[in-house]
Amino acid sequence: MGSNFEFVNPQFFWLFLLLPVLVLWYLWKRKQQTASLKISSVSGFKSGKNWLARLKPLLFALRLLALSALIIAMARPRTVDESTKTKTTRGIDIVMAIDVSASMLARDLKPNRLEALKTVAARFINARPNDRIGLVEYAGESYTRTPLTSDKTIVLSSLKNITYNTTIEGGTAIGSGLATAVNRLKESRAKSKVIILLTDGVNNTGFIDPKIASELAVEFGIKVYTIGLGSNGMAMSPIGIRPDGGFQYGNVQVEIDEALLKEIAEKTGGQYFRATSTTKLEQIYEEINKLEKTDIEEFKYTHYDEMFRPWAIFALILVGFEFLLRITIFKGFL
Repeated sequence: MGSNFEFVNPQFFWLFLLLPVLVLWYLWKRKQQTASLKISSVSGFKSGKNWLARLKPLLFALRLLALSALIIAMARPRTVDESTKTKTTRGIDIVMAIDVSASMLARDLKPNRLEALKTVAARFINARPNDRIGLVEYAGESYTRTPLTSDKTIVLSSLKNITYNTTIEGGTAIGSGLATAVNRLKESRAKSKVIILLTDGVNNTGFIDPKIASELAVEFGIKVYTIGLGSNGMAMSPIGIRPDGGFQYGNVQVEIDEALLKEIAEKTGGQYFRATSTTKLEQIYEEINKLEKTDIEEFKYTHYDEMFRPWAIFALILVGFEFLLRITIFKGFL
């Protein structure tokens, strides 16, 4: 809610330039009407009512004050209160399918690919307050971590808790991850249905062919944006497990099936992106955020509180008071 003060017709303020002219005219006229007579003594002309004669200019001052109030009234002062109400008319349902295989712990993005992704994805989620968002995890198999919800607190909490674990089968089943995401969206009635599929490898396991999964996405009118995550060349990645359970790291060639990811994106009407750094990943999510806009209807309410009436009434009172003084107290001095 915002409140502002304004004058609707400020051009009437030019009339204030008349006031000095009227004052000069009054002084000139008063001088013309005042006769001068030289006498040796004025004691015979003294009267108890001389003070009223000296107050005669008060009538003119009241007229000037009334004119000033009238000018302000004509300028129409008022306060303006504005309020807006937004309504999401056509929302977007988005499922983020995230690769959580061991290779996502590679350190070519800081501190590693998975943590960098979580940070950037959290910003993306916060930038979509009017959409429903769900999360799907996949490695050698896939499952829904968070179903579609408009509660961003739940989604962000779930995203934060995504970590690599040995509970799900190892490998990268892109087809399974995509199919699970499609299953989350197939019954959605949103204006736009979007999957953001992220992986840092190649499809090497799973029972669902990624091309079949992409055909399902097309059938249900789902657009897929694919992101290949990983630097070009070599990256420090897990290559084994030490006796204490921690990962042993070594330089590994980054392999991403870009041809497959491009095909999925093209077939479903989306786009393919390659994120070779955290900065590039941020730019990609910003681009997707721009591409997928939610229609928002904004209602604007304006309330005007007119304030010219008090000024007009004040001017009328001053004129009435001046007239009353003129026909009573000052009657004999006019």
